[in-house]
Amino acid sequence: MRLAVLKERRAGESRVAATPETVKKLKAMGLGVAVEAGAGLASGIPDAEYVAAGAEMAADAAAALAGANIVFAVRAPEAALPSGTLLIGTLGADAAAASAFAAAGIEACSMELLPRITRAQSMDVLSSQANLAGYRAVIEAAEAFDRGFPMLMTAAGTIPAANAFIMGAGVAGLQAIATARRLGGRVSATDVRPAAKEEIKSLGASFVGYEDEESKAAQTAGGYAKQLSAEFYAKQAEVVAAHIAKQDIVICTALVQGRKAPTLVTAEMVASMKPGSVIVDIAADAGGNCAATVPGEMIVTPNGVKVLGFTNWPGRIPAAASALYARNLLTFLTTFWDKEAKAPKLPPEDDIVAGVTLTRGGAVVHKNFAA
Repeated sequence: MRLAVLKERRAGESRVAATPETVKKLKAMGLGVAVEAGAGLASGIPDAEYVAAGAEMAADAAAALAGANIVFAVRAPEAALPSGTLLIGTLGADAAAASAFAAAGIEACSMELLPRITRAQSMDVLSSQANLAGYRAVIEAAEAFDRGFPMLMTAAGTIPAANAFIMGAGVAGLQAIATARRLGGRVSATDVRPAAKEEIKSLGASFVGYEDEESKAAQTAGGYAKQLSAEFYAKQAEVVAAHIAKQDIVICTALVQGRKAPTLVTAEMVASMKPGSVIVDIAADAGGNCAATVPGEMIVTPNGVKVLGFTNWPGRIPAAASALYARNLLTFLTTFWDKEAKAPKLPPEDDIVAGVTLTRGGAVVHKNFAA
């Protein structure tokens, strides 16, 4: 059985779906592994390292796909895949994509739909990538900020520590809190989910937020934030508006699965901030949490606030992101690997399989997209 790893071609995508480490383990499972030439270069992995791990180097996508039964990808490939291929990646699942995969005879597994259950944690691509996005957001905020994160005491005087406010305390937000604290900032954070308050405090940050009966039910069974009412967001905005005016750095991480990101930082809040302040919006891929965000760009507002709206934040730390992502895919495949047949076995009744499988046998089978 042959597994293909293609070079990612979508704009701004620097990650790769397999590393030499995971290639060795795939080979040990009995798979032949073909890697398209140059697939790992943007992540700092030369072709020679794949060859040393036992991979076949393919000159182009067509050569990698020739005879392939399984394809690992970061994004949905633009190349036409052979009918019957098992495609595993973060495929940006929607009804149109699912229909297209079904029509092509592809068995597509979209890993961003993985259920948030204990046995799926080691293959959770959203968590592994969000963790790195939260870290990278703080590093880029520090680079863009005109002063420094820690309090700096010198013979010439003292520079105060930066005030950093993290909006959203999911995986990305918690990593941002921890990183900002390690850099010496004075850190505060907010989140609508009731469990987040204690998590924020446990990392040494102060909690800022509005709490009511609605916020007590602001978390899904899978651990995601729910979309709340406009009234709640208005009251939350009142609480944080005065706080934001005093901040040097604001990092926005709030996402609602499958929806446009809620606007948490209004134009008025941005206007209240001091010149030289920095807003980092890692929700820019979903439209952004900040009203001033321009997805894919860094802008400076008329009052001198830098707004970093870059997209694909994990791709801004590609070596680490690829290493974790590749392990996530490897874990998924090994979990559902028939050692005797040396082939994947995906029981449709399994919670994980049902959660990620878009198409099977030429039909859309996922509950969110099936007609």
